[in-house]
Order: sequence, then C-alpha cells, then structure tokens
Amino acid sequence: MEGSPTIAVPVVLLGAFGVPAIAGYSTLTMFAAWPHRAGELEIDEGLPLITAEPKDRQRREMGIFALPTAGSRIFIANQVMMHLVFPGTACAAWNTGRNRDMAVALVLVLIVVGSVLFHFLSPWWWTPIASNWDYIDNTIIITFWITGVVFAAVVLFMAYCVFRFRHREGNQAAYEPENRRLESWLTVVTAVGVTALLVPGLFVWSRFVTVPSDATEVEVVGQQWQWSFRLPGKDGKLGTSDTRDVNAENPLGVIATDANGQDDVVVEAADLHLPVGKPVKMLLRSIDVLHDFYVPEFRAKMDMIPGSVTYFWFTPTKTGTFQVLCAELCGQGHPMMHGVVMVDTQEDYLAWLGQQQTFAQLSAPQQMGSAE
Repeated sequence: MEGSPTIAVPVVLLGAFGVPAIAGYSTLTMFAAWPHRAGELEIDEGLPLITAEPKDRQRREMGIFALPTAGSRIFIANQVMMHLVFPGTACAAWNTGRNRDMAVALVLVLIVVGSVLFHFLSPWWWTPIASNWDYIDNTIIITFWITGVVFAAVVLFMAYCVFRFRHREGNQAAYEPENRRLESWLTVVTAVGVTALLVPGLFVWSRFVTVPSDATEVEVVGQQWQWSFRLPGKDGKLGTSDTRDVNAENPLGVIATDANGQDDVVVEAADLHLPVGKPVKMLLRSIDVLHDFYVPEFRAKMDMIPGSVTYFWFTPTKTGTFQVLCAELCGQGHPMMHGVVMVDTQEDYLAWLGQQQTFAQLSAPQQMGSAE
C-alpha cells in the first residue's frame, strides 16, 4: 500500500466544514419545527421579515419574546442554509422547495464524491514501513474502509431523504413510532460493523505485547530534550538502573554495584544502531517528564512515564537511517527533540558496537597529568 492515498484528510475537512454546516441546518430545522403560536412571517418577494408581537400581557411582562410560526421558521432555515452554501444567491431564486432540496442533496452527494476521489487521487499517505508491523497498517486500512463506506452510505442516504421526502402540497407524513424489523436490522449491522473494527485491533495488540524470546533488550532514556541509549554488553544482560542515581557522571542512572551493568554499552545523546532482521525489545524510561519514542517507519511507539519502564518491540526489516521523534508534548524544546536510528547489516552493526564505550569505561577515574 505504499504511496496510496488516504481518506483521513477529507474526513477531517468534512468534520471541520461540512459537519458544522449540516449540524447548523439541522439545528435551524429543529428550531423551525418547534411549536410556537405567536408571531407571523411576512414575505415580500425578498428577504423574510419577522413581525412577532406578544399576544398577551403576561408573556410581555415575563419578557418572553414571540417567535415565528413553525412554517415560517422552516422557511428561514432553508434560506439561511442556501445563503451559507451559495453565498450571494438571491433569496427569491430558492423560493421553490424543489430547488432548495435539490441543492442540499447535491451538496451532500458532492461531499461523498469529493471524499472518494481524494482517497484515490491524493499523494499523501504514511511513510514506507521498515519493520514487521504491517499488521498495524492493515488494521488502519480496514478501519478506513469500514468508516469510509459507512460515511458514504449515511451521507448519500441523507441526500436521498432530503430529495425524496421534500415538502409537497398535499403530502402528509406517516407516523410510525416503532419498527421491530428495522430496529433488528440496524442492531445486527451495527454489531457487525463494530466487531469488524475491534477484532483486528485485538489480534494486533496480542502480537504487540508478546515479545519474542530471542529479542535483544535496548534501553531508551528520554530527557529534555535528547535521547540516550543503553545496550547489553558481552554478557547479553542489561544492568539495573534507578532515576535517583542519575547525575553528571552517571547520566543514565546505572546502578554501579550491579555487575551486569558494568559492560553495558552507553550511548549518550548520539545515534542508535540496530541490526537488520533481528527483534528488539525497547525498554523506555524518562528521567524528567512524559516523552514518547517514535520512529514513523517502525509504526510501533509507546509513552515514556517517569518512574516506570514501558516497552514495545519490533523487527527492523530495512537498512537505512530513520529519524526519532518525540510524540508527547514535553516542554519548550519538544519540536527539537530529534534523534537517529540507523539499521545496519550485521557486520556494520558489530563494527559500530566495538567502537562504543561501556559503563565501566565511562565511570573509571580519569588520570590527570601534571605539568612540570
């Protein structure tokens, strides 16, 4: 699916512009249908004029202003909607109900057509995947299609109803408070749709939290506003660490008395290298505020919470250089909290690893020469 477009942007645009317009029209229509007896609407082949006079002294004294009648308010709702959709159009041009209803139905159909075209023609999509988490991509695609079909069906049905059941002289609405067959059908369809949305995510989450037994542990430490890393040494085990032990000489808080931590490889505020094709369990720690270690091409990510160790795992599938982002607002320097993960071949990775310093080397006393 690389390079495929997405329906997310048009849905967002519809939410920002189309939904308020439709909601506004619905609100105006509900206002129009609310029963009020006082006031009448006078139309003189132009904009509507409201003449509302309270019809009893009690309402006048209570400060209750009279409103137009139901029929008048329906006319106002349609006029306002038409001026929103077609600004500058003369009110008289929409005096016929058929034209107004046709225009609203046409706008709804165009919203659906535009969204579908944008989905297939837009160049915007996520970055090419570079890990084993294509399951996440597939789940999102399934969600797009289900919600997209429902979105199109609902809006087209609205357009159909606006046109099919428009006001016509002599027509009378049929009142049917219950319809067991329709209710059962809607319940089943809704249940199937919700299940189709949830079940793929449950399978992906099950894989997400099940770390392979041969995964190598790599610790990620986030702090304002940089990334540091710790990898196991020759013993293959990471030593324990504690935020209370963080200081200038021990920036990652490795416990010096833990023998397993002496050969740990410490990478402070520098690039992280990983071997391609081997699973990695990322242990996530923060020593100040909330952070989120996120490499878009790897898809997987997780919040980093001070005082806790969270994790996720992935298997790099492509060699290359990938940018690390912080996906959690963490202060003034948040936009600049970038890092680099380089996925290497096994030979290149071992060569890089051999050049890094261990915790024991970094914490050894520095010998200072004296000048004679």
